[in-house]
Amino acid sequence: MQELNMRNYAHLGDAVWELFVREHIVDLCQKPKDLHKITTAKVNCNYQAEMLNIIEEELTEKEEEIKRRARNMEVPVARRNNQSEYRQATAFEALIGYWYREDKERLKKILEILLKEILK
Repeated sequence: MQELNMRNYAHLGDAVWELFVREHIVDLCQKPKDLHKITTAKVNCNYQAEMLNIIEEELTEKEEEIKRRARNMEVPVARRNNQSEYRQATAFEALIGYWYREDKERLKKILEILLKEILK
């Protein structure tokens, strides 16, 4: 399988992360408004940057390289107010996308670590 560029990994990772969050919070409440509120609190730049910090020590050398490359991508003009956080979130999404496409067992292990944070 051909390796994707970092933007494509981040795009894929964003969708995988949102589905993972939705899948695990759907049992927490019944009201759609509450589901939306919880989801948006966990699928955003700030939260994703926090999640990257949690898994940082788990990263291999290859994964550190993916994180670095994704973090160093050009930031859209609209996101420049909080550039550092946006870059961290993009790196997190790229890693999720990379694992989803290249190493589902590794993705499963990382998501198990992050599940504890999601359910807090």
